[in-house]
Amino acid sequence: MFSQYPALVLNADFRPVSVFPLSTLAWDEAVKAVVKGKLNVVAEYDVSVRSPTTEIRLPSVVALREYRKSASRLVAFTRRNLFLRDRFRCQYCGDPFKSEDLTFDHVVARSKGGRTTWENIVAACGPCNCDKDDEHRVPLTLPKKPTVGDLARAAKDLQPVVHHESWLDFLYWETELEA
Repeated sequence: MFSQYPALVLNADFRPVSVFPLSTLAWDEAVKAVVKGKLNVVAEYDVSVRSPTTEIRLPSVVALREYRKSASRLVAFTRRNLFLRDRFRCQYCGDPFKSEDLTFDHVVARSKGGRTTWENIVAACGPCNCDKDDEHRVPLTLPKKPTVGDLARAAKDLQPVVHHESWLDFLYWETELEA
């Protein structure tokens, strides 16, 4: 019933805990955490939930009471991060795709000594990945290992789903995530 009212979760410094994927909590988890004193409400929806004795407006933005240090400044080699680095575009035809329609492609084929590394893998659509004319295939962008800042900028460029105008104040700060 209230699933369209998630809360954006900010660290104690009022920056999103995570940008990729965007840190959110379901409305009921956000309300429980606020009631337990784990989160502060920063902004609210114009929607309330009621119990027999209490009425609570649903939080649209919440912040941790204590600063949580980022887990790692290293970028994990994952499908999502690779597709995010390549902005969910095939690196051969340049067309945008959904995650489920993209594959990994080795620029230098494994049969020719290519390794599965940031510097040798690109996102490719099915038809381009099946075109194995290695002599003439060059990706539109040469692959490289992204920084946390690179992925944050890519996530920002892809426009995350914003459920409430109050989120905009916290999603578009200039990032200081460069290593």
